[in-house]
Amino acid sequence: MTDVGAPVTHWLGRFERALAGGNATQLKRLFHADSHWRDVLALGWHIDTLSGVDAIVDALIGWARRAQPSRFAIDPDRAPPRAVMRAGTDAIEAIFKFETEQGHCSGVLRLTPVEDAEPRAWTLLTALEELQGHEEQIGRKKPQGGKAYSRDFRGPNWLDQRKSAEAFSDRDPAVLVVGGGQAGLAAAARLSQLGLDTLIVDREPRVGDNWRKRYHALVLHNQVHVNHLPYMPFPPTWPAYIPKDKLASWFEAYVESLELNFWTSTEFLGGRYDDKACHWIVTLRRDGVEREMRPRHVVMATGVSGIPNIPAIPTLDAFAGAVVHSSQYQDGDAWTGKQALVIGTGNSGHDIAQDLQSSGAHVTLVQRSSTLIVNVEPSAQLPYALYDEGPSLEDCDLITTATPLALGRRSHQLLTAKAKQIDKPLLDGLARIGFRLDDGDEGTGWQYKYLTRGGGYYFNVGCSDLLVEGKIGLAQFADIARFEADGAAMRSGDKLKADLIVLATGYKGQEELVAKLFGQPVADKVGPIWGFGDGQELRNMFTTTPQPGLWFIAGSLAQCRIYSKYLALQIKACELGLSPKIAA
Repeated sequence: MTDVGAPVTHWLGRFERALAGGNATQLKRLFHADSHWRDVLALGWHIDTLSGVDAIVDALIGWARRAQPSRFAIDPDRAPPRAVMRAGTDAIEAIFKFETEQGHCSGVLRLTPVEDAEPRAWTLLTALEELQGHEEQIGRKKPQGGKAYSRDFRGPNWLDQRKSAEAFSDRDPAVLVVGGGQAGLAAAARLSQLGLDTLIVDREPRVGDNWRKRYHALVLHNQVHVNHLPYMPFPPTWPAYIPKDKLASWFEAYVESLELNFWTSTEFLGGRYDDKACHWIVTLRRDGVEREMRPRHVVMATGVSGIPNIPAIPTLDAFAGAVVHSSQYQDGDAWTGKQALVIGTGNSGHDIAQDLQSSGAHVTLVQRSSTLIVNVEPSAQLPYALYDEGPSLEDCDLITTATPLALGRRSHQLLTAKAKQIDKPLLDGLARIGFRLDDGDEGTGWQYKYLTRGGGYYFNVGCSDLLVEGKIGLAQFADIARFEADGAAMRSGDKLKADLIVLATGYKGQEELVAKLFGQPVADKVGPIWGFGDGQELRNMFTTTPQPGLWFIAGSLAQCRIYSKYLALQIKACELGLSPKIAA
């Protein structure tokens, strides 16, 4: 054991004894006054963050009575304890393991010094890894048995069994996943490994079309080593930034390789919950044929937002040219030599403007509100530095999960300030041409814009440079007096002529989709989805909701990889009746 590990071992021993004895006084001596504990299903069966030593100790004592945590120790199979800097603070960071009555668990402890005393916990994560007796069927726990060594020449072979399983002709799935993007695939993969009969439905005709059908030039804005899906990492030969069509094809391979049940060309028409039978009654339309199913759980994996936001713009109906939402835009080839206005300055607006310009169109980008701009390299990659530090992907994911909201905000304030210094020449150039810039709420940058509103930023892959160079025009939406048949009349008297207007105006919140599919009473019952409310966790995301049997998963590939695990564990626990809070 290294010197760095010694205080960790000592702290874990004291912590276990204090928990076992329900000793609040001893527990308080282990935490800083301004400390944070995030519990992910391990002790409290929810995803919760508590801040302040008094709140932490009160919850620990109460929840430990149920969970009976024990056998705390540094995990020898994971990254060893080490000195790190997190959110501008030096700390000892250690991954540990422990057991509860119902599961195998992991945790992350960060200790910081106290003058003339032993170091205390600054942050603590406790997270459920596996349910006792219901571990994932991977590695040495993969299915075995006689079928691996014998042949039944008259019985169904593997392909026959796969076709039968995917058809659901004689049964309903336990879990219906709506949406076949990264959220749906990650959730279904995790659920399947826990033995839950799961079906993914997606309205597109081919797996991966939700990426394949996006605009021609789209490439992921974060690097490949952060974006793996569960169980099946991308090949090491892949490029740093994944093209959309390459990712779409990988989704097809993923579904086939992991034997996920996936219905394409299937529309989820809606459903209602039977409170007495504790299942949903949902209607699907597959290739024009409707079918009713009764899954016990519905997982909405349709993205942070699914319905295009098409604002009611006064006088836009006077425009005689083409008007499309960014979700409908394909590529700029049809607009060579034509005039285009792109309304909206997030990632989609900038990328579409650049695609049109590269196709020979004359483009003006119209800004509606201030926007955060960050160069895709190196600035936009700063939040992912952990994944280059050496720990395995699984360890990095756990360490990422261990960051409570308050520290995450502080960390991103520091990263945003650093990015602004790196990107200063570009930002100064944008300011000179009148582009309105911001750096997020209280300087928290693009990550928290994404977590709170799902947009409002652009990772510069060249469009900002084109704006500064004057190769793409810039106008402020507030300076448009009205739209006319041939474009936009400006308050200055000038005219922005246009053959095409692209509305890169984002998407409506998921609440709108819930109301459409399940009715307004269910939407009202569930409440806001995504963003932060009074607590320190995303609202109704990756966890139980006020509507039994209704779950939500969304986000980046990394978020879906990390939180699909915890979503699946909760649904499995619900199926097993292990937690009154989940089953309620």
